[in-house]
Amino acid sequence: MKTIIKKVNRENPNEKIIMMASEIIKNGGVVAFPTETVYGLGGNSFDENAIDKIFIAKGRPQDNPLILHVSSIDEVYPLVERVDEKARLLMERFWPGPLTLVFNKSEKVSYKLTGGLDTVAIRMPKHNVALSLIKHSGVPIAAPSANTSGRPSPTEAKHVIEDMSDKIDMIIDGGSTGIGVESTVLDVSMDVPVILRPGGITIEDLLKIFPKVEYDQSILKDNVVPKSPGQKYKHYAPKAKMVVYNGEVENITTAIKNHAHQLVLEGKVVGIMATEETVANYDEGSVLVVGSRNKRDTIAQNLFSVLREFDSLNVDVILAEGIDTKGIGTAIMNRMKKACGGDIRHV
Repeated sequence: MKTIIKKVNRENPNEKIIMMASEIIKNGGVVAFPTETVYGLGGNSFDENAIDKIFIAKGRPQDNPLILHVSSIDEVYPLVERVDEKARLLMERFWPGPLTLVFNKSEKVSYKLTGGLDTVAIRMPKHNVALSLIKHSGVPIAAPSANTSGRPSPTEAKHVIEDMSDKIDMIIDGGSTGIGVESTVLDVSMDVPVILRPGGITIEDLLKIFPKVEYDQSILKDNVVPKSPGQKYKHYAPKAKMVVYNGEVENITTAIKNHAHQLVLEGKVVGIMATEETVANYDEGSVLVVGSRNKRDTIAQNLFSVLREFDSLNVDVILAEGIDTKGIGTAIMNRMKKACGGDIRHV
């Protein structure tokens, strides 16, 4: 198929373009659209054929659930068994925004969408294009990230075009996304909320509301089966082998310099993912700045884009600096761990 690509203004999207996209959704098609986290690959959540198209376009495993996107809190109630006080507080505090809540699903939600689980993940994006598309479509939109499964998530329309051109009906180009890493996934179906995937809403944010919030143990430890099915798969991976170095900053830069030098001697094309504070330390390889250690949100915004840029440079190995896990740092290191296949070296 020939994919339609239309640019819109993030704040005031052209209504004709949104209507065109919503008609595609209503008729069972698939549309990529921007959110405040990454671009989503959306279809009618009540149309199992549309759900199939999403899985096929992404090459996504069938047991990896999709997230439902709504445009109001009222749209949640028909989709779930119940909304308790915890969930209500979270929706009122953080929606619209990068927080996905996991509920026990109602009969209206297909098991095909939930990967066979009795739970469903729902969020309300904080993005005018996404909200307008959901409202005009008149249905909750099922939407994972708009990339080929396993690849870095798309934070710009050009990333979606790379992966999805001629595989889906339409791409809405709303410019760069804001946060850059996916939403936090929080299971509220139990007494103590559990973070299944760290993201734009941090544990520090959640602890301002609840006395106790836990991480799924797979986030903190290796060799633990994750509760969230999607977390067991390889994600965010660049084409090159990637190694992440973690520890004191001086130790990280020394280790990367030594490793880079050895790889260059072996004839390898080396990429180095540096920060603003350390970039001057490197004199070999293709060095890209991912952001500032003092402003970790800039690293989140640029992480996936930089990984894709290394792909375009055809590097053989990427050597990346780890960061501390305060605030959104947990989400960043979670993505980097998956991108490097767990090859994190402590120095």
